[in-house]
Amino acid sequence: MIRTLLAAALPTFSLMICALPCMAADGYLFAYFTKNGEDGLHFAASTDAYRWEKVGGGRSFLAPKVGNAKLMRDPCIVRGPDGTYHMVWTSGWNEDNIGYASSKDLMNWSEQKALPVMAHEPGVLNAWAPEIVYDDRRGEFLIFWASTVPGKFTETAGSSEQKYNHRMYYTTTKDFVTFAPTQLFYDPGFSVIDATFVKANGRNWLVVKDETVKPPRKYLQVAEAPDLRGPFKPLSAPITPPDLWVEGPTAIQAGQDVIMYFDAYTTKHYGALRSRDLKTWEDVTDRMHFPDEGTPVRMRHGTVIAVPEEVLARLGAQEGKAKK
Repeated sequence: MIRTLLAAALPTFSLMICALPCMAADGYLFAYFTKNGEDGLHFAASTDAYRWEKVGGGRSFLAPKVGNAKLMRDPCIVRGPDGTYHMVWTSGWNEDNIGYASSKDLMNWSEQKALPVMAHEPGVLNAWAPEIVYDDRRGEFLIFWASTVPGKFTETAGSSEQKYNHRMYYTTTKDFVTFAPTQLFYDPGFSVIDATFVKANGRNWLVVKDETVKPPRKYLQVAEAPDLRGPFKPLSAPITPPDLWVEGPTAIQAGQDVIMYFDAYTTKHYGALRSRDLKTWEDVTDRMHFPDEGTPVRMRHGTVIAVPEEVLARLGAQEGKAKK
């Protein structure tokens, strides 16, 4: 059971998404990986959410050490109420765990932990792109990710690449010592990955990627989320072009606008959309600047967070090798 496995594996820590009481934001930080995630955590910074520059010359701020594959893909960072930053990530292509570490300054990190979120499912193929939100209605934390469990959801078997047929799974915790057993989180009736929440205009929205390849979809859709656990309102029409294969959405409210970033992985560039109502979207990719576009070390699937100016300055001034 996940309750027993995780209680033995984890230290006590607390975490809260920046939609809750948080520090004033003077800029934005984008946590991302490059290549296959083998060298760890990278940062880009922006003061306007449009022009992004790599931090620390593009070096890694944390090298991966957990999981069988020891990768650090799809990093998701949030800031806790005590000022501690907490990060989860995909630790490998075919793992039953996800990675976790914390930091006070985003430079010096705690010992990394492998959280065995799917270890109770023999034969599970993966645990991809974990994210964390705080459920203020219940006073608990929600961690969710995509997994393929062989033999389940046979109605869409064969619709994704290889043997994959993903659904979103989740666990909850109040103290990060004991965890509720993993349960199904979201089944939209198709193979789904890369779910993320954005809180904007006082409401929560769930963004998901349709992972269907037969016929090709590979686009993003949005559903209003009156409750973080659902049921969710009907999905919107695709908000990214059907012929543009994308992944890794992450979004933030910048002024009156919500800006959603996505990794257009087949064309090897980052794209962006802008909206004020999360129903009508404008493509603002041509207004964006991302570092190393079109190169082997370009930005890949990550998370954007709001940060104060001193954090950006401290990260930019820090030199040396990745910590721990």
